[in-house]
Amino acid sequence: MLTSTTRWVLAHRRIVAGAWILITLVGIATVGQATKSFSKQFSVPGRPGFQTNTAILRSVHGGGRYAPLLAVLRLPGGDSVHSAAVHAGLIRVQARLEAAIPGLRAASYATTGSRAFTSGDGRTTFVLAYPPPDNESFGANTRAAERARSALAGVTIAGRPLQVTGVDALQSQTGGSSGPGVLLESVLGGLGALVVLAFVFASLLALVPLLMAIVSIMTTFLILWGVGSITSVSMIVEFLVALIGLGVAIDYSLLVVVRWREERAHGLQGEAAVIRAMETAGRAVAFSGTTVAIGLLAMIVLPVPFLRSIGYAGMLIPLVSVIVATTLLPIVLLKAGSRLDWPHLRSEDRASRSWTRWAGLVVHRRWVATAAAAIVLAALVVSATSLKPGQAAVDTLSSRGEAHAGLVELERAGLGPGALTPVEVLAPAGRADATAAALAQVRGVRGTVAPASPRWRRDGEAVLDAFVPADSSSSAGVGTIKRLRAEASALGGGVRVGGIGAENIDFVDAVYGSFPLMIALIAVLTFLLLARAFRSLLLPLKAVVLNVISVAAAWGVITLVWQEGKGSNAIWGIAATHSVDAWIPLMVFAFLFGLSMDYEVFILSRMREEYDVSGSTDDAVVGGIGRTGRLVTSAALILFLAFASMASAPDTTVKVFATGLAAGILLDATVIRALLVPALVSLFGRWNWWLPRGPARLLRVEPSLPSGRGGAV
Repeated sequence: MLTSTTRWVLAHRRIVAGAWILITLVGIATVGQATKSFSKQFSVPGRPGFQTNTAILRSVHGGGRYAPLLAVLRLPGGDSVHSAAVHAGLIRVQARLEAAIPGLRAASYATTGSRAFTSGDGRTTFVLAYPPPDNESFGANTRAAERARSALAGVTIAGRPLQVTGVDALQSQTGGSSGPGVLLESVLGGLGALVVLAFVFASLLALVPLLMAIVSIMTTFLILWGVGSITSVSMIVEFLVALIGLGVAIDYSLLVVVRWREERAHGLQGEAAVIRAMETAGRAVAFSGTTVAIGLLAMIVLPVPFLRSIGYAGMLIPLVSVIVATTLLPIVLLKAGSRLDWPHLRSEDRASRSWTRWAGLVVHRRWVATAAAAIVLAALVVSATSLKPGQAAVDTLSSRGEAHAGLVELERAGLGPGALTPVEVLAPAGRADATAAALAQVRGVRGTVAPASPRWRRDGEAVLDAFVPADSSSSAGVGTIKRLRAEASALGGGVRVGGIGAENIDFVDAVYGSFPLMIALIAVLTFLLLARAFRSLLLPLKAVVLNVISVAAAWGVITLVWQEGKGSNAIWGIAATHSVDAWIPLMVFAFLFGLSMDYEVFILSRMREEYDVSGSTDDAVVGGIGRTGRLVTSAALILFLAFASMASAPDTTVKVFATGLAAGILLDATVIRALLVPALVSLFGRWNWWLPRGPARLLRVEPSLPSGRGGAV
């Protein structure tokens, strides 16, 4: 099928090339409109926390899943919040905030008399302010944070200034949306890729994979613009298309171009060289792209809309890259490949000497290689068992500035980081005070407040806040929120618990409750696809198991570097997060499972090809690694550079995500594909190539009943 497709493409090359040029130009012209159509909503429909927060937003137009700002005041010795001057100062501060941010919902000790706003010594207090959501921003509401800072600039109470803090204020001080941005990150990743490609090809052919990546990325954005007009597409896809697409499209083109050079070195010319490259490397690309697409599409089983959208939109990235590599790339190679292969400083006539020697060493010392790889992977997998999906601690959002100083004051005064994410409770207005009093008795709650202001009570409903000193992402914070939910359920009468922490708990339950189903779906579909590709039962089983281990090892790196802080502080100056944002392990799994399968397919496809010629497993391992080792490590380095550019974003969660992907790719390309895979294939011997007639008929391929030459039994 691929051969006939290639022949048709080459026969109609002007039409095909013209169509791709037109599609790419339209994609470039409309990419801005496409990204604007992406959704910024992150919902967990049907879950109590999400429903309560939606009701809060509908009633009082702020809060719920959106964090408040806090104006923190630390009074000098001898003063306290009980003095008339301080009382008047707090009233004045609240009024200035309400004037600066229209629609603000605010409260303080001065307006409520609640000791929940004050420290035990009465010298530290804060004004709580919920700005209306900013629909124009993603992540931090930087506009409200800046307006609050401007409104309180120069304002003092008892000679002390106020410090504006809060989740949004902390994030805005890391750089907010002023980071490198998707475009610059893509450019940085592309430049790094060009350096690697220049080393691989030592000719102008290095430009070809980058050209294919531009076509693939722009085409994908164009398709997503159409998809976004029909259904919701999460804006996270913008990052994935630009950066993941860059790596995947280059990988696929790299594999085909290297094989084309090899065929030319062996004497094939013109269409014959192109067709042979597509029959071998092109086939591997098709299977690899399908595997990556399966890994992403499996996310549709998750009951979270924005993750589902990432699944069906994200699968377009590898599929479009495959189509470009199998239709446009053959035309480029046929018409311009020989001219671009200048200066011809490297030949593909022979396999890499260094990688051939390495493969021979691994085969000769296969038990040692297996043990060494197993030790490294086991250590990381064990670390991954302590990974806590949830929400990063607020302490990690910023390590400097006014917002950080305000958070430090709250922690020193015993009010705790949990003050930045109060538990919001919705109750009937007539029962607000009684509900607040009952919830204040829950273990872990420092105090509650039920302001009587019309901005807190509307249409017979009242919003009240429970202050928990523990960070809502911590085990203590989660435990307190669950106890508040139990107490609210016992109170009955429409009392419901919301807030950031409650919705995050719902998100974790929803996603990880369906996670085993997602893993099972990916594993089964991948096994069937690879069993057909390799004509083997053992090779696809090994591939699936090793890919799961590879992802678990990447989780282990995230756990060590970020959750436990063994690296985040030294590299980025960010303290341990104590937990990892719940969507990150899931996304790392979906992408790494597919991306690392690229390397598995590249290597094992060549090993299968070598085995069919020689009939020797060990010769197949040495020949396969010798031909693909440099290719796989170069492809991994390109992806690593793309993810490293993503880590330059100011947002901590993006850094964590990029760390997981980058570490996973490097571990997979080195410890697993260059060490463990060849060692295991050598150990399994002829059983690698076993496919009985029954399964072969179901898969509609020829059976494989290999001889016993080479390798262990």
